[in-house]
Amino acid sequence: MYRKILMNSLICTICTMLWMSAASAEKASDFVMKASDKESAKAQFTITLSGENMKDLYAYEVKFKFDPDQLEVVKAESSIKGFSVSPIVKNNEITFAHTKIGNVKGEAGNMDISTITFKAKKAGTAKVNWTSMKIIDQNLKDQSFMLTQSVDFTKIFSDIVGHWAKDDIMQMVNKSIVEGIDNDRFAPNNNVTRAQFAALIARALKLKEGNGKNPFADVKAGSWYEETVKSAYAAGIITGLTSSSFAPDKSITREEMSVMLMRAKAYAAGVKIDSLKTGSLKGFKDEGDISEWAKKSVGFAIASGLLKGRTASSFSPKKFTTRAESAVVIKRLLSGN
Repeated sequence: MYRKILMNSLICTICTMLWMSAASAEKASDFVMKASDKESAKAQFTITLSGENMKDLYAYEVKFKFDPDQLEVVKAESSIKGFSVSPIVKNNEITFAHTKIGNVKGEAGNMDISTITFKAKKAGTAKVNWTSMKIIDQNLKDQSFMLTQSVDFTKIFSDIVGHWAKDDIMQMVNKSIVEGIDNDRFAPNNNVTRAQFAALIARALKLKEGNGKNPFADVKAGSWYEETVKSAYAAGIITGLTSSSFAPDKSITREEMSVMLMRAKAYAAGVKIDSLKTGSLKGFKDEGDISEWAKKSVGFAIASGLLKGRTASSFSPKKFTTRAESAVVIKRLLSGN
């Protein structure tokens, strides 16, 4: 009997300890970080730091890491009454601290602790990492937490909001292959020049600048595209309109773009152009408008998925390529399509 009572007592004790441990785990303090926006044409966004099941939050210090080339700190505020120390930014780390004042109790329960406002310096995706949280109670006892929380914010160009190519454009922005005409605009419907498209391919394939000689009289020494043209020519990706003329400032047509794409694909794959398979162009009613020298390249671009028709039945070979279209085809080139 005594043995049975002892066993039951032991079981009850263990169960009580397990219940208390579970209850304690459920009530452990936790921290959450949220961003006001994941994506916006506006440059500013705010992150909110929240505490859950806080016991006695009298003061705290938070640390973040970010890329100062992408973001700058606008302000930091606390929702808790007291005194805040202005954010200290050093290299790629931010430190923000806040304390209550006087002999008062610390905060308890669930609450927003602070908000920090950032400004994106340029279009693209930026990351904010919450790396640590130090909390101090009313009795000046402290606890430190190492955190791995992060949020992403994407600043998009104001003129591609709702645009069909927005996602592809921003992917290429984040890879530093395409850029806007300024910090706020991409100009997706503007035409692309032959030099600009050659530059996109050179960046995508990471061609070494200045590799080779410049055979074109109209590619002036010191021009922004001189090194790009030289490296793309050496790689066999571009040729001139004549043996001595590249026409760098001429808007590139869709059939000219097809030729560059086919050569770029062969270069990236390390194969000869003749080994690339082409497709039929009979589905396009303007097949006859495609120049003979471009038909194989257009057929390859269509068959490989690098290009599509302007409509279901029209390729529009002599139409100019837009900045949006150029970003999309470069993305397809890199993704293996």
